Amino acid sequence: MSSFKVDVLVVGSGPVGATFARKLIDKGRNVLMIDSGAQLSANYGEHLKNSFLYQKNVDLFASVIRGHLHPLSVATSDAPVVTLDPSSFEYDPALWPGFVLNNQNPDQKERDNLGASATTYAVGGMATHWTAAVPRFHAELELTHDGQPYPLDLTALYPQAESLLRRATDVFQDSARHLLVKEVLHKAGFSTVTELPLAVSKRSDRAKSGAVHWSSTDTVLGALANPHHTPPKGRFTLLAEHQCTKLNLVPDGTGKQKVSGVEVRNLRNLDETVTITAKVFVVACGAILTPQLLFASGLRPEALGHYLTEQPMAFCQTVLKQSIMDKLLDWLKPYPDALDRVQKYKTKQEYMQANNIPGADPVFFPKGELEPNLWIAATPGQPWHCQIHRDAFSYGEVPPNIDRRLVVDLRWFGLSRPRKANRVEFSETGKDSFGMPQPTFHFALDKKEREEAGRMMAHMMKVASALGGFMPGSEPQFLTPGLPLHIAGTTRMGRTEADKATSVVDSHSQVWDVSNLFLGGNGLHPYGNAANPTLTSVATALKAVDQVEKILPTTGS
Repeated sequence: MSSFKVDVLVVGSGPVGATFARKLIDKGRNVLMIDSGAQLSANYGEHLKNSFLYQKNVDLFASVIRGHLHPLSVATSDAPVVTLDPSSFEYDPALWPGFVLNNQNPDQKERDNLGASATTYAVGGMATHWTAAVPRFHAELELTHDGQPYPLDLTALYPQAESLLRRATDVFQDSARHLLVKEVLHKAGFSTVTELPLAVSKRSDRAKSGAVHWSSTDTVLGALANPHHTPPKGRFTLLAEHQCTKLNLVPDGTGKQKVSGVEVRNLRNLDETVTITAKVFVVACGAILTPQLLFASGLRPEALGHYLTEQPMAFCQTVLKQSIMDKLLDWLKPYPDALDRVQKYKTKQEYMQANNIPGADPVFFPKGELEPNLWIAATPGQPWHCQIHRDAFSYGEVPPNIDRRLVVDLRWFGLSRPRKANRVEFSETGKDSFGMPQPTFHFALDKKEREEAGRMMAHMMKVASALGGFMPGSEPQFLTPGLPLHIAGTTRMGRTEADKATSVVDSHSQVWDVSNLFLGGNGLHPYGNAANPTLTSVATALKAVDQVEKILPTTGS
């Protein structure tokens, strides 16, 4: 039997949960964090792309991402496998819904599914493999909707969140590859192209390794990410592969409810009894698993799972034009340092080629030049967020016979607005792989959003045409709904008690009418977003920490 008595229990170990833990421990509180997933790195929740191998060849990381994405709702298919041995088992689709053990969901319709939506079960969550883009939401586009401002003022919170995540725009800006793409697009008339804000920092050995350090949960936790670190104030414990299956709710004596305890399974030893006593409970395990836990606990406000937003997403990969590469030195003339590096490398390669020395390189980017990382910010007149970069995804791998230094990825993220009909529902009977209520999606874009998606695609193709030809298999396309992994709104935030019917938490991230339960994550964003949501989720958690501290006793337990 394991027993823990703490001030605060945090369910979920992504950057948002880590923000709660870090700030509360700095205030002298004792915090226990649990996560259903395994610990994959020496320190808690490191970004797996920091590995030397993936720094040298980012395309190899695509298989890591695919391996860590667990689909949330797979529509049942009764299409026959026509090449199957006729003597094999076959069910009658008129009588049976399908193979539920294959993670298929018989309640899910293909046409309104977010078919690529997924979660990551690991300490660090999605941040173990995220792109680490951390733009702020646009004040008029994403922090305002129908004339209503965001429920809380993020002005002072954004800088704090950026510091926690180590936001930077200068890590890639001296790379010849980055500068070339930026210069080409500026000359083509795309003057708003600038450095993409990223949660990344320069490594001290960058001159030798050509590597960077991507931020994740370990970055937010700081010294706490070391399992052997003892904080000077509060106490921190993290339990991997411990699943919270239920919040136990009781009356708090004031007409509200409170969480009296939790039911937790040790996934390494299901025979073990785990007892956790806490004063405050924080659930920050994603935009789907968070409302799933509330539903399983019998906490089902009217808005739970409703007002779901997700982004339509257009994608393509280009290979830089011959005409651009032929004039590489001319393009880099405004940047003397990059020009000098490329000129020296070009001279060396041409010497090797002329003298038949093996290993001569026809691409004149030195191998240590970092990839481009650029963006075009969303605005009210152009409501989509544009990333022009080179990274690994669960899609769009580069063939081995195309030099990846020539490849530029374009990912355009659109915007959907909250509507009650767009929702995730949870089954009373069906269970997912972890024994929790099976989620089922009902999502569609409205007419205006579909028209904007068409405009977004046209814009992406115009930008792409300035750079090069399309990679075979990665021509301009809309990706499977849910693939951005930016679902929001499922536990949306309201401003005042008048918003109770259309929200789950107040402006302090506290669940309405539950005195000691707070939520964190993208599910709280009430208006939809074009930009990546993590920075705003961390900023929102910083505000919530102040309220948590107010309801805790004066001293820690």
